[in-house]
Amino acid sequence: MPRAKETILEIDLKALKHNFEYIKSKLKSDTKILAVVKAFAYGSDANTIAVFLQDLEVDYFAVAYVSEGVALRNAGVIVPILVLHPQAVNFKMLIENCLEPSLYSAKILNEFIAIASEEKQKNYPVHIKFNTGLNRLGFRESDIDAIVSITSRSSSIRVKSIFSHLAESENLDDTAFTKNQIDSFKNISKRFTKAIGYQPMLHLANTSGILNYTDAHLDMVRTGIGLYGFGNSEKENKNLLPMATLKSVVSQIHTIEKGESVGYNRAYKSDNLKKTATIPIGHADGIGRQYGNQKGFVTINNKPAPIIGNVCMDMIMVNVTDIDCKEGDEVVIFGKETDASAFAKSANTISYEIITAISQRVKRVILE
Repeated sequence: MPRAKETILEIDLKALKHNFEYIKSKLKSDTKILAVVKAFAYGSDANTIAVFLQDLEVDYFAVAYVSEGVALRNAGVIVPILVLHPQAVNFKMLIENCLEPSLYSAKILNEFIAIASEEKQKNYPVHIKFNTGLNRLGFRESDIDAIVSITSRSSSIRVKSIFSHLAESENLDDTAFTKNQIDSFKNISKRFTKAIGYQPMLHLANTSGILNYTDAHLDMVRTGIGLYGFGNSEKENKNLLPMATLKSVVSQIHTIEKGESVGYNRAYKSDNLKKTATIPIGHADGIGRQYGNQKGFVTINNKPAPIIGNVCMDMIMVNVTDIDCKEGDEVVIFGKETDASAFAKSANTISYEIITAISQRVKRVILE
């Protein structure tokens, strides 16, 4: 594998295939898989990822916003796409691109029916979201009669699925809350199906739900972070391969005398003779200001180099006093050996934040 000569994000499609097949191995043969590819496929490259997964015969995709779904259609994705948080202003565009909306309140349901009727749609597929404890988006169980009343008055839509979202399925120290969510959703499903008179598809489990709660698999599961190599636990992380590796290079090496400072606001002051390396990646690339000053480290020639001083917009400085390195050497910020979870943990955050933060100016390199 050629060494990096600039800041790049390597995307390993073999790792993605491995993760997809591992998740699939946890399911019954008739359980569908929805791949979550919102936020540029968790900071990677949504078009490449979606087309690749489509070739692996994934059943569904999910994005957050209509514009993300349109981009996938333009890239050649023909698999159904669920839009998790559509805005009414984009409903016409959603219909034009055969995207499927999540409808989570009476207001958004009525607004979609109005546009679907105006566009002369018949049985347009929609997904009804129920809130079972995350308290973010969704109808409550007490809304079932009202939803059925609204949907039964219009032939322009048909409920393709009902779903909910688990709040802490990764936390095996408190399974009671998740089990209660699963029971609540099953109860809602029975009542809703009986009231509407036909059987929509049911889905509830996220990546941790897939791995920890087989009774939550239902008709379809939704996986996001698992596809990209993270199982939300040390045990499951070992079964998955981080798909993305963020690399850069050493631009310059400095020798810093005792008492000299490094970076803005003189945030780092040397207590001894030190050697520092400057690397072309900064907070405009996704390495936020919460890093630096000994929070976060990069790997140079298989050794950890802590980030010192404040993170700059386009650069970080690291301590390489004990590392044999030279200008032009490759730098790994996170990847397979030191993954994004380890990098994020040093600043008290999670892998999701660091991988989705990698800005679009960082060059993506696809490893087939």
